[in-house]
Amino acid sequence: MSGWLFLLPLVLFNLFVILIPSAYSVWYSFTDWTGISDRANFVGLENYRNLLDDPEFVQGLIHNVLWTLFFLVVPMTMGLFGAYALSRVSRFRLLFRTLYFIPYIVASVVNASIWRSILDPQQGFGDLLRINPLGDPEIALWSVEFVNNWAWWGFLVVVFLAAMQGVSPSLYEAATMDGASATRQFFSVTLPAIRPTFAFLGLMTIIWSFLAFDYVYILTQGGPAGSTDLLSTVAYRNAFSNLQGGYASATGIVMALISGAAVTGYLIVRRAREWET
Repeated sequence: MSGWLFLLPLVLFNLFVILIPSAYSVWYSFTDWTGISDRANFVGLENYRNLLDDPEFVQGLIHNVLWTLFFLVVPMTMGLFGAYALSRVSRFRLLFRTLYFIPYIVASVVNASIWRSILDPQQGFGDLLRINPLGDPEIALWSVEFVNNWAWWGFLVVVFLAAMQGVSPSLYEAATMDGASATRQFFSVTLPAIRPTFAFLGLMTIIWSFLAFDYVYILTQGGPAGSTDLLSTVAYRNAFSNLQGGYASATGIVMALISGAAVTGYLIVRRAREWET
């Protein structure tokens, strides 16, 4: 009973902030609610059927998939090898770890505003290369991903480094005695030992990628010509600009289902592999 009493504040917080709003979102996704009126007529699956015929939704979904693939490959690789490089350093490790982590703890509004000035086609980096990184539909999405990756990969470095420091030194000693090189030790000792952490960060990257919003909205607001639209920006525009609250709720439910599928897949793999962490 005492344990439940300690948990009660958190349970109530989740009930009123997460569960009840989530239930309302599910209900509104089956209505024509505008987002500002009290009237919400039940329309069944009409919102979900319209999603499949909506070019903005399809484009946002494609961009979300590309966004996820980018963050599963580029920052994960950078974070993994960055952490391994730091694990081999004995001096100034804390300093480097702090420097890598600073972009992650700085507010996304600040980070995005700084990079928008850096990439400015008239006064910034874009002027030097005679390009418009955030205004060219061909490279705008990659430019936003680059900015977001700058803030994200340092977090991965810190987490991977913590996992690597938990690997038993005796494993490396045995590998060294067997004549394994540093590269061989990384692939045969380090990676298998931190596999649960690697899988968990991959899961969080997938979930986070389908919830990404702040950097895109601050830098481009989904433009130019929808070239950086994600599902989140499409839902935001439908909810607050087009006054289609029910339709936006359907988009949000689809995003939640995708994240739920990722979590379910991770739990199945974790149980099959008997991972403890």
